[in-house]
Amino acid sequence: MTVQNGRYGPYVKKGSDSRSLDDEEQMFTVTLDQARELFAQPKPRGRAARTAAAPLRELGDDPASGKPIVLRDGRFGPYVTDGETNASLRKGDTAESVTPQRAVELLAERRAAGPAPKRQAGRSRARSSGSAARSGSGTSRSGSKSTGANAKKR
Repeated sequence: MTVQNGRYGPYVKKGSDSRSLDDEEQMFTVTLDQARELFAQPKPRGRAARTAAAPLRELGDDPASGKPIVLRDGRFGPYVTDGETNASLRKGDTAESVTPQRAVELLAERRAAGPAPKRQAGRSRARSSGSAARSGSGTSRSGSKSTGANAKKR
């Protein structure tokens, strides 16, 4: 087993397996028994590895769903949620000034808006923005005649 400081912070390595350490100070104080304990635990992966932040405030129960409404701080700012519907705070709202009634209004507006429209899969903007795609001439940018699948479509 070795202790190393890598691109994403300090870690313990055993063969090809590794576990993160909490801070650089721990690189010098970790014992062999502590390292074995780290490897005994399953390796945390993905979003589940990050601990969810505690709610900023609880605002009571939602009359529509009957679930508790909580105020959380997310990647794009504060929002209210009942566990299934999330609603961002508006420009005039602050995390400190949100009342339970305002939270119910925001969730009701979000439910009324419905789900966000789905994006079209497989379509990229870069593909349709090239000049060769718009010209319809059948030649590539180098001037030679195209012989690929796109030439057959024309």
